[in-house]
Amino acid sequence: MAIDEGQFKKLLKEKGLKVTNQRVMVLRVLSEHPGAHMTTEQIYDLVKSEYPEIGLTTVYRILQLLLELGLIDKVNLDDGYMRYEIGSNSGDREKHHHHHLVCVECGKVMSFNDDMLDRLEDKIDKTMDFEVIDHEVKFYGYCSQCRKRVTH
Repeated sequence: MAIDEGQFKKLLKEKGLKVTNQRVMVLRVLSEHPGAHMTTEQIYDLVKSEYPEIGLTTVYRILQLLLELGLIDKVNLDDGYMRYEIGSNSGDREKHHHHHLVCVECGKVMSFNDDMLDRLEDKIDKTMDFEVIDHEVKFYGYCSQCRKRVTH
């Protein structure tokens, strides 16, 4: 997890926001499922098991807050759902980019880290006077298990 619960509580207080069990639990669920790329509904189901009184709308609002604080990332995998994961930058401007591999057969999503576009971003900055602050890369194909089924 990019930020621990103590740091999260301190950050909320510094921003003048209330520390609630629901906010802490949503962050905990995301941190306990790295690489899961969970939908709001999946997060809601996990939080609801510990806090049955929580509503789906509350989870949406908490996710929006976590996005605004730079603690989580929102990922669109072109499947009709927004997905969330612990942020790669933890609020820092500089971050190590990570990208996604999406299996078109089974839907499995894998993350991989690589700064392969740094040179391109530098060139864009110099030639276009445009500062790139983020980018998203998705590769679509077949995971190893589906690849074996497709090729055999």
